[in-house]
Amino acid sequence: MPPLRCSGPDLYDANGRTRVVAPSPVAVDEKIDSVLVILTRQLGDVLLSTPLIRAARERWPSARIDVLGFAGTLAVLRGNPDVNAFVEVKQGEGWRQSWPLVKWLWRRYDLALICEFSDRAHLYGLIAARKRSGQVAHQWTRSWWKRLTLNHATGFDAVPAHLVLEKLKVIAPWAPPQPHIEMMPPAAQALPPDLQARLQPKFVVMHAPSLVRYKQWPVAHYAKVAGTLARRGVQVVLTGSGSESDRHCTAEVARGADSPLVLDQAGNLDFGQLVTLLRSAALYVGPDTSITHLAAACGTPMVALFGPTDPRQWGPWPQGSSARQPYVRHQGVQREGRIILLQGPQPCVPCRQSGCERHDASRSDCLETMDPERVMAQIDQILNVPVPADATPEHQADHTRILQRG
Repeated sequence: MPPLRCSGPDLYDANGRTRVVAPSPVAVDEKIDSVLVILTRQLGDVLLSTPLIRAARERWPSARIDVLGFAGTLAVLRGNPDVNAFVEVKQGEGWRQSWPLVKWLWRRYDLALICEFSDRAHLYGLIAARKRSGQVAHQWTRSWWKRLTLNHATGFDAVPAHLVLEKLKVIAPWAPPQPHIEMMPPAAQALPPDLQARLQPKFVVMHAPSLVRYKQWPVAHYAKVAGTLARRGVQVVLTGSGSESDRHCTAEVARGADSPLVLDQAGNLDFGQLVTLLRSAALYVGPDTSITHLAAACGTPMVALFGPTDPRQWGPWPQGSSARQPYVRHQGVQREGRIILLQGPQPCVPCRQSGCERHDASRSDCLETMDPERVMAQIDQILNVPVPADATPEHQADHTRILQRG
């Protein structure tokens, strides 16, 4: 019987006319002994690619599966049983500095799965493997040469789809989506003894820092929520990286909350220790950031605060969900499994831009106007903490509406 084949990608010119067809289609039943997954993106992207890596392992259980990515971002894959080894590259490194790696990579793998559309990622795939499948942009001018080098190409849908589903398209010719899709967090590691000794039952993890200003919920709002929880006897653990900006952010939250029940742990925990912390937490609260995706991978109940970012693409993946789009473009409160995702009421949400002023340091009115009382109403529902008698009328009304909707 001839091998099953998927047709090669049609290429189109600027007017939509077929221009050329890539000559080498995918042989689905071809023997694959080695796979390179290329993930030259940031932490969240790497974590959202773990279902694809799992699919590759299930399809080729005895194959060598390595992951190429930026130094530092691959830490979220430490201890992943589906990965044999990491190939780390330095972000921004020129090809002259990369020459030793190029020689080492040359045709080392049977298949490259290219999980993004950058030029460098596709060049790595072209160098490393004799067969290649990857993501490309729809625009002809940006993708024509990449399509010519691919045996299977997948573009982004006109209606944005979740990144987990987009990445699974790269391996679709060999492995259709599983009934239940799960992310794989890094291997859990023991917490520092001093923190472990201080943790109380039903603590909340709060991640306040954002990498860019336009994704930042106001620090004063985080402090108000943390202080409210502490006054009700709920312990709050603040997380963040060891960067100066993250430490400053969490210190401001702790100072504003003004309670010994608020523990600032910025810079104290690696990813494996964060996994242990998140799996023990009663709740996680945070913005559109990699740690929010990590909390989702750990199955932690959460309240995620989204502004300009489109949740259809970047919402926290509901662990164990089917291969369907979990979120809509805009809805004030979206619930998927253990995840509550909040958005602002503005009609422009999500604008999919860099805030209202279109730059990284911009404000985002949809986040600035998201009241702490509204976030607390969602937290109350998850934690079943009674609303105090002195709560604002808006808080009490919002809480009542949530309970009525169930």
